[in-house]
Amino acid sequence: MLEAIQDRRIRGIIRDRIDGLAFEPEKQGRPLTGDLAGYRSLRAVGQRYRIIYRVEADKVLVLVVALGIRKEGSKRDVYALAQKLLRLGLLEPPPA
Repeated sequence: MLEAIQDRRIRGIIRDRIDGLAFEPEKQGRPLTGDLAGYRSLRAVGQRYRIIYRVEADKVLVLVVALGIRKEGSKRDVYALAQKLLRLGLLEPPPA
């Protein structure tokens, strides 16, 4: 996902935001609802990109599951992508 972004500066900013999840990731971003309940969304590069992740506290693990631009109504919207991955079974539902 990150490699698909051609601008190295933007990739660096996003990488820094992901690295920042190492400290209290459950206090960053916002919890998602609906099909993506159990995941969190963190904004990066102003308001343009979203990092969708989940926290597995028992393993001390932050798993980034989707990364992309928010384009509401578009098939390429990052939330639509994450929902599609979940429907196709390519994302595990978060533990209850």
